[in-house]
Amino acid sequence: MNVNLQSDFPVTDEAAKAATGKSLTEWFATLDARGTSDGRREVIQWIYNETGRGKDVWWPTTIWVEYERSKGVVNKKDGLGEGFNICVTKTIAASVDAVYEAFTDAAKQGWLGCNAAIEGAAYSDKGGNSGTWLRLRPGKDVRIAWQTKGVPNGTQVDAAFAEKGGKTGITLNHARIQTREEADGLRAAWGAAFDRLKAQLES
Repeated sequence: MNVNLQSDFPVTDEAAKAATGKSLTEWFATLDARGTSDGRREVIQWIYNETGRGKDVWWPTTIWVEYERSKGVVNKKDGLGEGFNICVTKTIAASVDAVYEAFTDAAKQGWLGCNAAIEGAAYSDKGGNSGTWLRLRPGKDVRIAWQTKGVPNGTQVDAAFAEKGGKTGITLNHARIQTREEADGLRAAWGAAFDRLKAQLES
């Protein structure tokens, strides 16, 4: 899976001002004055409301991640920020078992181009991404410790499969992404990969 490390928008004071009415610096001052003790999710929702609840939900999370970075907020275990979490979904007209098998069986992974899933084994794909298959629960979910090619820090992928009226819904969460460039690149790459999976299974 090829990941283009490029953000959809520049993360700059000027771009933030144009999109939200305040520069990043101004948002940081606003957050300092407001306080952030109510937690990450609540503050991001507050920022979203403050930006007018527009259709562009890209900025609220970006403002928060950049705010945490400016404050040096990191996880004590790995020294990394919470970063960005992306979610990619797709509904496919196939059974849960068929979709799960296509996700984990190398012979059926033309859509992703990676090795067969064996719990605890190394993960690698044709795009140069790597990691470890951490958890495999047939027909339910998959967890991968993920390393994007060209990025120093690892991330985590969780993909869940659910029956939806004779079809299968996939919900993929990719967490602990440290930069907007990687987050947007991964969102686009997973979206394109799921389009290929859907075409493969519905053809």
